[in-house]
Amino acid sequence: MTSTEIFSVLSDGEWHSGEAIAGRLAVTRSAVWKSIEQLRELGLHIEAHTNRGYRLPAPCAALSAKAIESELNAFAASRAHIEVCWQLESTNSELLGREAPSAGEYTVLLAENQLGGRGRRGRVWQARLGASLCLSLATRFEPLPRDMPSLTLVVGVCVRAALQSLGAEDVRLKWPNDLLIDDKKVGGILVELRAEAGGPAHVVIGIGLNLKLDADDRERIRNTGNEPADLASQGITTAARNTLAAVLINECVSGLELFRDAGFAPFFPTWSAADSLRDRAVTLIDGQGQRTGIARGIDESGALRFEIAPGREEVILAGELSLRPKSSAAT
Repeated sequence: MTSTEIFSVLSDGEWHSGEAIAGRLAVTRSAVWKSIEQLRELGLHIEAHTNRGYRLPAPCAALSAKAIESELNAFAASRAHIEVCWQLESTNSELLGREAPSAGEYTVLLAENQLGGRGRRGRVWQARLGASLCLSLATRFEPLPRDMPSLTLVVGVCVRAALQSLGAEDVRLKWPNDLLIDDKKVGGILVELRAEAGGPAHVVIGIGLNLKLDADDRERIRNTGNEPADLASQGITTAARNTLAAVLINECVSGLELFRDAGFAPFFPTWSAADSLRDRAVTLIDGQGQRTGIARGIDESGALRFEIAPGREEVILAGELSLRPKSSAAT
């Protein structure tokens, strides 16, 4: 596809003339222009100058399975198969429609342009071409772990560890599936599974991260009910997308194998220490409406401890609610 190839050519952030691009790809200047316009329609910011050609405002590494594989550690490389697609409706949906990998093995799918990304409770995940990283990991659990409801929290710990290793020290976790910077959403996790009673489970884990947002991106995300943040504020650039993907895969594969063997217990202290809402006033939203209370952290199974009155707590399970922090703090 010419659009894919042109995106790769422009990924270095340097100026490239239309003539040079056409010669390099063995296409016409008209084909280059049409592909440039198609990329712009997908949300990619491309600068144009009459005498200099085209460039991206900043380098943006084109996703490459080969580049990602070259940065995997030995443990992840022995277990993960990496695929990169130019355009998909949803990486999660694509992997859920396939046969599950063997237990202990992982299929990792990344998409440059995800048309129908999904979040929890049917929400849309906004991801403009070149401004985000969207990937999904599929594996098989056989048998289904007793601590399965806490899997989203386990992945949150893994993703946060990956981001911290790349310099994003300010990332916190919001129960059950969000990653925050300064109380603004920088990423989300969606865990989906197919399982039969007493049988193996086909598990797909979707991870979406905001890398670099412009004003229009922020406005679109605000319209979904989330105040956005990006990893550029933490020094993680779009030029490092393949490195970021590799580090995420390294952390998730090792973490998921630990979860397979030991459950949620090894992750409980780390998640609790990174809890962004602990001891804060919150609004709980579920099928019964809205209630206000205090988030008192999680219990050892990963369930939320929700204080509805002094000395009175409810245990809230993952997947049944969403949280909205209130402006007031709690003591």
